[in-house]
Amino acid sequence: MVRAAAVQVAPDVWRIPTVGRAFVNSYALVDDDGSVTLVDCGVKKAPARIVAGLAAIGKTPADVTRIVLTHAHPDHAGGAAELSRRTGAPLAVHAADVPYAEAGRAPTPDQSLASGRLFSRLPGGTFPPVQVGQLLADGDVLDVAGGLRVVHTPGHSPGHVSLLHEPTRVLITGDALFNVAGMRWPPAFFCADFRMTQETAHVLGELEYDVAAFTHGPEIGERAREQVRSFLARVS
Repeated sequence: MVRAAAVQVAPDVWRIPTVGRAFVNSYALVDDDGSVTLVDCGVKKAPARIVAGLAAIGKTPADVTRIVLTHAHPDHAGGAAELSRRTGAPLAVHAADVPYAEAGRAPTPDQSLASGRLFSRLPGGTFPPVQVGQLLADGDVLDVAGGLRVVHTPGHSPGHVSLLHEPTRVLITGDALFNVAGMRWPPAFFCADFRMTQETAHVLGELEYDVAAFTHGPEIGERAREQVRSFLARVS
């Protein structure tokens, strides 16, 4: 089966796979004037796939007017510097992740876990640094395709955010939750504070949405909120 360059998850909301068919995803939200907001930029080599995804929906880098990062990890921010260069679009990042985004280094993994201490000794965790143009805060509503609400869900990183596109009722979870071989937590050793990740994800069960769109894994379009709430109830 050929990997689709872009998958429509709702009107004006597209998932762009950057690794595999859905293993790592970016998102494109198209406004009434044709402008595009990108959510996440994949790994360092992802820009070519993102540009191909834009082309599949009739867009070019020149149409991108904003880039939002859910968090400062290499598989989400790795292509951000290049895409910002190609598009001229400013980057929006939660204030707590700005130091990491601008340094080009992921937050230190959870040192309360043996796996986190081991992972922090391994090479990697870096990406081309970016210049942040907009600070995000919990509750912000960005002027994106009718309104994109910022939901601060820290733990995976200090400034990790999920995003609720209110007009289409699409929730972009970021890495608060994965949907790889079923819904699950992100690997604990990738998290700055794994316990906080588990605690703050519960806010996702309180929001109103019809589609759960994951940055790792395919979207859920049927009973999405109920499935998220069921998962959170099982693991609480």
